[in-house]
Amino acid sequence: MRGGMIGWGLCLAASVVGCMNPAAAQRKKDYLTEIEADKIRDAETPSERIKLFLTFADDRIKKFQYELAHPSPDRRRAERLNALLNAYTGCLDDAAQIIELAVDKQQDVRAGVKEMRARAKEFLTYLQGLAANGPERDSYKITLDDAREATQDALEDAEKAGKDIAPPPVRRKQ
Repeated sequence: MRGGMIGWGLCLAASVVGCMNPAAAQRKKDYLTEIEADKIRDAETPSERIKLFLTFADDRIKKFQYELAHPSPDRRRAERLNALLNAYTGCLDDAAQIIELAVDKQQDVRAGVKEMRARAKEFLTYLQGLAANGPERDSYKITLDDAREATQDALEDAEKAGKDIAPPPVRRKQ
């Protein structure tokens, strides 16, 4: 009996501790792996974080392409496809948010903005092709529309940021 009470007490204590710190649970993005989240935290500059988020977004697109290329009768297939598109959208949204914050703080994110412009155009082309004639479109149409909209918004934000970023200082020859 005593062992059961101790086990129950430990479970109760663990649940109370979990409830006391909901912010810790929210800090981890559910679409990033632990390793990816660590890489984001370890990145020293906003441009590095932007490039990482774009790399992770590209990874989600590649996984999505793999899923489409390997059809299976699995009933959770549509759920996986939608989860991959949602993860892609989350990565892209985070990269765009970093650009916006860096511009507000007048940080140099030229390299990140350049990367966003190039990669977002590629992503958008692929997503538009899926919308036109992708296999199994009905199972992920709403999520695909969200991903296309997020990509267009991120591209517009990058274009605007490219205009808002102050030019680098000019070194004068002596």
